[in-house]
Amino acid sequence: MIERYTLPEMGNLWTDAYKFKTWLDVEIAVCEAQADLGYIPSDAVREIKAKANFDPKRVLEIEAEVRHDVIAFLTNVNEYVGDAGRYIHLGMTSSDVLDTALALQMVASLDLILQRLEDLIAVIRHKAGEHRYTVMIGRSHGIHAEPITFGFKLAGWLAEVLRNKERLLNVRKTTAVGKISGAVGTYANIEPRVEALACEKLGLKPDTASTQVISRDIHAEYVQQLALLAASLERFAVEIRNLQKTDVLEVEEYFSKGQKGSSAMPHKRNPIRSERLTGMARMIRSYAVATVENVALWHERDISHSSVERVMLPDACILTHFMIVESIDLIQNLLVYPDNMARNMNCYGGVVFSQRVMLTLVEKGMRREDAYRIVQENAHTAWNKIDGNFRDLITHDGRVKEQLSPAEIDACFNPQHHLQHLDEVYQRLGI
Repeated sequence: MIERYTLPEMGNLWTDAYKFKTWLDVEIAVCEAQADLGYIPSDAVREIKAKANFDPKRVLEIEAEVRHDVIAFLTNVNEYVGDAGRYIHLGMTSSDVLDTALALQMVASLDLILQRLEDLIAVIRHKAGEHRYTVMIGRSHGIHAEPITFGFKLAGWLAEVLRNKERLLNVRKTTAVGKISGAVGTYANIEPRVEALACEKLGLKPDTASTQVISRDIHAEYVQQLALLAASLERFAVEIRNLQKTDVLEVEEYFSKGQKGSSAMPHKRNPIRSERLTGMARMIRSYAVATVENVALWHERDISHSSVERVMLPDACILTHFMIVESIDLIQNLLVYPDNMARNMNCYGGVVFSQRVMLTLVEKGMRREDAYRIVQENAHTAWNKIDGNFRDLITHDGRVKEQLSPAEIDACFNPQHHLQHLDEVYQRLGI
């Protein structure tokens, strides 16, 4: 991933240096397990742990000659270790190292994502509480529907992020697996007890039934869950973009002092961060497709997945992390305009209260079809007119006046009616 979208705390987990560190962690854990079971001398393991090291530049230099990254790594490690290095990688195959170490990287990345997700949850929860009673219009098909509150909208975001958190916690369990089963996974040259001990030392569980690789359905699920989280963040971003339109302007991204929106038009204040999030979600979704295509490997293994994962897994993790951090700042500093919300809700004389008028007429004994026709006639008369006033038309409609008193008509236009049960949603979310 380019530096522009890479935050150091996540980017560091996908460097060559960190990757080689996880490879060494796996090799040492296997050596320790072999020593615990009496297969190699404990003195040799102590020497390996004391001397083992690597130089990323040197590894790449060796790889340029041998054309094999794991062999290049082991060669470099043995340049530090010396004679005891003959016990490193004993009975193992390259994928034992690669897949087990990759699981460590994926878990570490997911832990960082979950940590930042907790921060996002806290920000949305606070903002939802802050705007619990900030009344605005709800929209369906992009058209004014009925009143809600901005806090209620954010409560929906909170519920969605909490579901994403649960999904990621579940996928962490399925991702945290390793395999030390040798070529084609049969344990012919290394026994299952070594795998069990080594995985325990690494904080992983042995894969139930690996081939020469860990099956890629695990990796596909991992990235698909990241894509689902990205889709949720995109939904929030698209909503902010829509609400920031000049002719709506109910919320707005924070615009800092000295910031400029356009090289040509000095007045512009564009929702650039929300648009950036939308674009990033598209990228992560594309990686979800690639991970599914990686599942179908030939027989017990091939490496058609490898080149994809070298690009896709770092990018997906780095972008997801960036999206969360960006969303935290975006929502925390979001500018909210309650006066504009009230103005938009009451355009055309409160036409959005049409259902309350219709239902009140029905409660008074009018047939629903007749009530619908009367209310729709008045609503459409007021609709899209500069001076359109639905409430005034309803108040002076003789058919309505026969059924409803002025006080009953007033009650139809009280937005609090639409908010009376929202406390139950807030209680479910602990807001």
